[in-house]
Amino acid sequence: MSHPLDAPKLERVRALMDEQGLDALVVRAPDNVVYLTNFWGMKGYDACVFPREGEPVLICLEASAEDAARTAWTRDVRYVRGYDEKDPRPPLARTLDAAVEAAKRYGSVGLELSLGTQASDRMVGEPTTFTRAWFDAFPDAADATPLLGRARAIKTEQEIARIRVANEIAAAAMEHVREKLEVGMKESEAAAIWQGDVHGRGTARDDVELALPFSLVWAGKGIKTFTATSDLPVTEGEPVLFEIWVCADGYWADHTKNLVVGELTPEYAELEARLMRVYEAALDHIRPGASMAELDVLVREGLQFEPSHPICHGVGARAHEPPYPHQAAGGAFEERMVLAVEPGIYWEGGGGLRVEDNFLVTSGGLEKLSAFPDGVVRC
Repeated sequence: MSHPLDAPKLERVRALMDEQGLDALVVRAPDNVVYLTNFWGMKGYDACVFPREGEPVLICLEASAEDAARTAWTRDVRYVRGYDEKDPRPPLARTLDAAVEAAKRYGSVGLELSLGTQASDRMVGEPTTFTRAWFDAFPDAADATPLLGRARAIKTEQEIARIRVANEIAAAAMEHVREKLEVGMKESEAAAIWQGDVHGRGTARDDVELALPFSLVWAGKGIKTFTATSDLPVTEGEPVLFEIWVCADGYWADHTKNLVVGELTPEYAELEARLMRVYEAALDHIRPGASMAELDVLVREGLQFEPSHPICHGVGARAHEPPYPHQAAGGAFEERMVLAVEPGIYWEGGGGLRVEDNFLVTSGGLEKLSAFPDGVVRC
C-alpha cells in the first residue's frame, strides 16, 4: 500500500544515528525494511542501506520491481535476480553483494547484530534467516538493534493510523466469528473462520493491500500458553480463547479475545472478574512517566499467579517489539507508545483466561485501539 513519506519517523532515526555516530544502517529484517522504506518484501531477500545523510538504497528481487515502484519511499532501488544462470548461489548472497556495494562509502555502519525476533515477509511460510556471511561482510559494524528499538517505540501519526487499521481488521473478524461460533465446533474450525475473514475482508479494504492472519485458538481445557490449536470442541459455558495477530501491509495488531456460547460457568465467571480487576488496574497505571517496572509488579501481584509470558509489550512493525516492561528493568511509559497489555491466569491441567488489547499512550492515559470488547463476550 502506498503511503506518503513519514518524515518525522525517518528524522527520529537519523537523530539517533547522529547521537551514536553512525553514518549508515544496513538492515534486512522485514520489519526494519518496512519501517525505513515502506516496502514489505515477498520473500525476505530484501535489504536497505539507510544513511544519516543522503538517499537510502532499497535492495529487492527483480520480481518485486512493481511492488517497489508502487510502495517504496526510496528512489534508489537496486534489484537482484532470484535465479541467475551465471551464479549458483541463493538469492540472499546477491542481496549481500548489493548491500556491501551500497554501504562501502560509509565509515561507521550499524547492523542488526542482536535481533532476537523479526516480523515475517509477505510469503511467511519459509522465513529467511541471516547467514554468517551477512555478518562477516561488515566486520566492524556496530549493533543498530537498540537504536532501532528506541526509534520504533515511539510512533508517528502515520504509524498509529496503520496500527488502527490492523486493529479494525482483527475486531471485525472477531465479530464475524462471534456470529458463527457454536457448540461442537472444533478449535481449528473457529480459527479458520477468523483467519478467513481477516485475509478475505481485510485484504479487500480500500486502504489495505494485504492482510495476513495469525492465530492460536483454544477451547475450554485446551486454554494454555504456547500450545497449538487442536480439534477440541467448543463447550457451552466454557470460553474459547483467540490469541490473534493481524498484519496489514507490515503493521500489526496483537489481541487476545474470548468468546463463550451461553453463560459462563460459575468457576469461569469468578476467574473473569478476578482477571478484569487486574487488567483495569494495569490500564489505570499506564500513562506518560509511569514506571514500567511497577506495572509488571502490579499485575503479577494482583494475579497471585505467575504467567509464563510478558504482560506488556510494544506493537508496531512487529507484533512484539520494545518496550518490554519488567520488574528487574527500568524505564517509563512515554506518549505515542502503542502497547499490548495481556495478563493471564491458567489452571494446572488446562483452562484459564487471558485478555489483551492494543492501547495508545496519550497525555491523559490510554486509548483503546480495538472496538471489540475485553473480557468474555457472549455469542
